[in-house]
Amino acid sequence: MEFVVVTGLSGAGKTRAMHAMEDIGFFCVDNLPPALIPVFYDLCVKSEGLMGRVAVVTDTRGGELFKSFFTAMEALKREKREYKILFLDSSDAVLVNRFKETRRKHPLSDDLNGSLEQAVKLEREMLQPVKECSDYVIDTSGVSPAQLKTRITELFLSSASDSLSVHCISFGFKYGIPMESDLVFDVRCLPNPFYVEELRPQTGLDAPVRDYVLEKEETKGFVSRFTDMVDYLLPLYGKEGKSQLVIAVGCTGGHHRSVALAQYMCDYLSRKGIRTSITHRDIQKF
Repeated sequence: MEFVVVTGLSGAGKTRAMHAMEDIGFFCVDNLPPALIPVFYDLCVKSEGLMGRVAVVTDTRGGELFKSFFTAMEALKREKREYKILFLDSSDAVLVNRFKETRRKHPLSDDLNGSLEQAVKLEREMLQPVKECSDYVIDTSGVSPAQLKTRITELFLSSASDSLSVHCISFGFKYGIPMESDLVFDVRCLPNPFYVEELRPQTGLDAPVRDYVLEKEETKGFVSRFTDMVDYLLPLYGKEGKSQLVIAVGCTGGHHRSVALAQYMCDYLSRKGIRTSITHRDIQKF
């Protein structure tokens, strides 16, 4: 049975993630207290194969009940129950804005005299240990609902395999570094197509821009070292039992150089038989 525990910051997109998982065949339960997760797991096992893919959402909405999270996870480990943890994250500014837009109350705001900013800060501190032990982390700060659904689908549609998967992200430094990144590569030092008038409106997915970036001598030297570094690190991460490696490649605006090189790495690893996916986070931003 494939069992996924979905958690993360309030407002980071857990409900949307759950809907996406339902669409690819998961049986989903929302707002389950951690202490009940082992009990629910056993019930799923006893369903005799009727519940092959299960996702449960648990978070700070449970108040004091959420404090049993690690106890529940340890109980699963003792019983040799296999599971993965998916953590949804987002920047403080984005979370505050989302709560203001929806006019919903943060689960911790009552404990802080209604201060939304302090509630977000406190929840982040509370959940940091959970994030650090999670198998998958998705930063939804600059991700549209459609992009999140695509990411979830790519992550779990074939996740029956326990092999390490790689997710590549292109981004613009002007919009911030993706928080889920394991490796960050800064390619702002490479020749920039932005200063070529006919290339400026295009992106790194277009052949003229891609060729301009990849055919430069500076880029060839970078690519050689880039691929060597990733080739060296992947077996080490796999040996440590990591489920997913997130490689982020950033340029200034996230349109040209980072897109071309993140796509290059994704294609390179895919040709080697590694399960890969990619998000061009800022390609539509101007």
